[in-house]
Amino acid sequence: MRTLLKKSYSSLPIKLFWIFLSLQLVSCKEHNANAQTQTTKTMTEKDWKEKLTPEEYYILREKGTERPFSGKYNDFFEKGSYVCAACGNKLFNSDAKFDSSCGWPSFDQAIEGSVTYTKDTSHGMIRTEVTCAKCDGHLGHVFDDGPKDTTGNRYCMNSVSIKFVPAD
Repeated sequence: MRTLLKKSYSSLPIKLFWIFLSLQLVSCKEHNANAQTQTTKTMTEKDWKEKLTPEEYYILREKGTERPFSGKYNDFFEKGSYVCAACGNKLFNSDAKFDSSCGWPSFDQAIEGSVTYTKDTSHGMIRTEVTCAKCDGHLGHVFDDGPKDTTGNRYCMNSVSIKFVPAD
């Protein structure tokens, strides 16, 4: 009996070690997930400049625009989805993309809740700016001259502000 007790007590510290280690790993994983979620809301402009390329920063943070017909997704029609280049928020499905011949990637609808809309009166025009709902990055503008057989919308996006994720 004494031998049996010795064996069970001697393995107790090892069991406690593994339980402690498991709890620490779960805690770290939750902390990293929370930190990643909060990152885009708490990032400073200095943080964004470090994270993004100069061109991405100009478009996503300073509301710039790439030259027409210069973006890599203008004439690109693979199956998959498009996410925000700054934070990875899923914005558009490839089945919403169409050829508008305007010089920028165009979509007839965004994924519900993925973008926000703001009145934009810059450059002597009245437009509706489209930004990422997760990080507020500037994506482009939406117009009401899209395909009438679908939504009638044309989301005119900058290729630099989005990234393509192929379908599995």
